[in-house]
Amino acid sequence: MGNYLINVPDIGEGIAEVEIVEWPVNIGDSIEEDDIICVVMTDKATVEIPSPVDGEITWLGSEAGDLIAVGEKLVRLQVEGEGNDTGEISEAQPRTVADVAKVEVKLEAKVETTQAVTTPTISSTPTAVAATVGIPRPEGEKPIAPPAVRQRARNAGIDLNFVRGTGPANRISHEDLDNFIAGGSSKAAAPSHTGIANTAIEQIKVIGLRRKIAKVMQDTMQRLPHFTYVEEVDVTELELLRAKLNKNRRDDQPKLTILPFIIKALEKAIKVYPEMSSRFDDVENIVHRYAAAHIGIATQTDNGLVVPVVKHAEALDIWQAAAEVKRLAMACRDGSVKREELSGSTITITSLGPMGGIVTTPVINAPEVAIVGINKITKRPVWQDGAFIPRDIMNLSSSFDHRIIDGWEATLFIQQIKSLLESPATLFMDL
Repeated sequence: MGNYLINVPDIGEGIAEVEIVEWPVNIGDSIEEDDIICVVMTDKATVEIPSPVDGEITWLGSEAGDLIAVGEKLVRLQVEGEGNDTGEISEAQPRTVADVAKVEVKLEAKVETTQAVTTPTISSTPTAVAATVGIPRPEGEKPIAPPAVRQRARNAGIDLNFVRGTGPANRISHEDLDNFIAGGSSKAAAPSHTGIANTAIEQIKVIGLRRKIAKVMQDTMQRLPHFTYVEEVDVTELELLRAKLNKNRRDDQPKLTILPFIIKALEKAIKVYPEMSSRFDDVENIVHRYAAAHIGIATQTDNGLVVPVVKHAEALDIWQAAAEVKRLAMACRDGSVKREELSGSTITITSLGPMGGIVTTPVINAPEVAIVGINKITKRPVWQDGAFIPRDIMNLSSSFDHRIIDGWEATLFIQQIKSLLESPATLFMDL
């Protein structure tokens, strides 16, 4: 028997380090060639690292949330034959099952990634979640479970404090969770009125995509002088047109939301105000102004906010824009989105859909200089021709980098978008 060391592979050009997001394996696990041993993140893309050989895990080189350089030691296996490694394991690294258990206590909850290990689905029917209440752990004792087990428990509404683990250090496995459910003890939450104060505090380490989002948002708000301009838009005629187009669409055409119309209005307004389709290098003090409209679409996923990009929106018709938005959204949510599809935007659209509120203050997707925010459409009384009539009104809440965009320019730009949306026929005309 020998040792086989796996280092962090070269994931792509210019990538010097990665963040460990999840360990699908544990010390003592037997794995086969091509089994996924680690999930890492670089920029906003997750990458699964497979094992090149069969073997048994004997050492894990870092914790979830750690940043580790390309080429650094990642995993050590015990393999048949001589292996490729005779080096010593650092005492500072986790080496035993007990050590790993201690690490997992510190990492009580992990952020799940879009490429987490697939697990069996638990029924969420009343039969699965019975009323029987298990005996909770003593105060201060935390349940130990891998991320996939925690996700299953969350999906089923199960409190892991009521699940006993049979693994080392009482680690909870999928089998433990299955047995708990089969026994009719799926405790969803503590009773509402127990007379006992709930003093539990969950410690959630900010890692993966959530940490990157936090870093970008903090950096953007510290460096960019934002200003937000809000304008209301009467989209009554646009909504009538959208409904008619959807009614008459072909089977191979996607259903139109309002977003493709916003994309068309945006790319046409950019032709009049090209400074809005820019990226500002504030280190070199150079504004890169793009003739193209590469429009980022802020998309919420289970793992956080990502911004896929509709490339060359100026070359797409309304149906093509709708199809591309749908494709990118699905790719983001199922984890198949490519790294190049998450970069290169020159201006961004953000929307909270029907929950979009009245006004928002969107944060610019730096190094861009503008972001257009869509608020929800509501029926409002509008004074017209001597009487109040109901109209479909939507607010645009848009932010701009005041270092590059003046208030007057921003106003004219949004007014241009407003004009196009309120007279939707102009969206299909050359300006």
